[in-house]
Amino acid sequence: MTQAITRAQGAAAPKGPGLWTVRGGIPRQVYWALALLGLLLPLLGWWLATSVNGADAVFLPSPAKVWARAQDWWGDGGLTGDIAISVYRVVGGFALSAVIALPLGLMIGTFRTVQALLEPLTDFIRYMPAVAFIPLVMLWIGIDESSKIAIIFIGTFFQMVLMVAEDVRRVPLAQIEAAQTMGATRTELIEKVIFPSAKPALLDTLRVTMGWAWTYLVVAELVAANSGLGYAILKAQRFLQTDKIFAGILLIGLIGLITDQLFRLAHRKAFPWLYLKG
Repeated sequence: MTQAITRAQGAAAPKGPGLWTVRGGIPRQVYWALALLGLLLPLLGWWLATSVNGADAVFLPSPAKVWARAQDWWGDGGLTGDIAISVYRVVGGFALSAVIALPLGLMIGTFRTVQALLEPLTDFIRYMPAVAFIPLVMLWIGIDESSKIAIIFIGTFFQMVLMVAEDVRRVPLAQIEAAQTMGATRTELIEKVIFPSAKPALLDTLRVTMGWAWTYLVVAELVAANSGLGYAILKAQRFLQTDKIFAGILLIGLIGLITDQLFRLAHRKAFPWLYLKG
């Protein structure tokens, strides 16, 4: 009898989450091991393709050649300057987008009148390719740093506005109605209910759109640039320096990955209650 009860209790005991539990957690060590594996497997495939199959370096340089090119690029003093100016352009365009898009998206997501007035126009413009604006940007702004920032702004702003508005619309209506019942004014609803409730989603939106800002870097540096990672990639294309093209692309990806992780860390620090295990 005792053994039967013990077996029944063992069968009823909940099991810990497995690796394939839907939206379940996994140990941090397992997560980082899988993340490292996900990064190393493409590198291994790349190395095999160039060493075993003997791919032509003009089409696919080996990881060793790309690493050597990156070291040469660093050694001649050009890489640090290219990274610095590219980061400046991306951050400048992204920050300008955020400063305007956050309040505008907040208004579109809060008031139907503002949504009706501005959302169709924003939807219309966001489908226009940013590269098509290059001639107009050069005509209106010139070819200095402001033109590169403007291209990145155009590429990110309209998407950011719509994503911010959608984040605001996801704020539960019950919270707004409860605050209205307690006598909150429109300003108080925005400042103390809607914006605080939407902040976690808004920070995620900024993280995603920062990635878009980096994707528009090469486009922005088409505008009479003589420095930057995008310019270096385009210049290397003219001379068939495929190893330098790979190095530039990988550097942009690495900087983007670091930026993304910093946003994720900021999200965890700003909203720690979202990461509490229930």
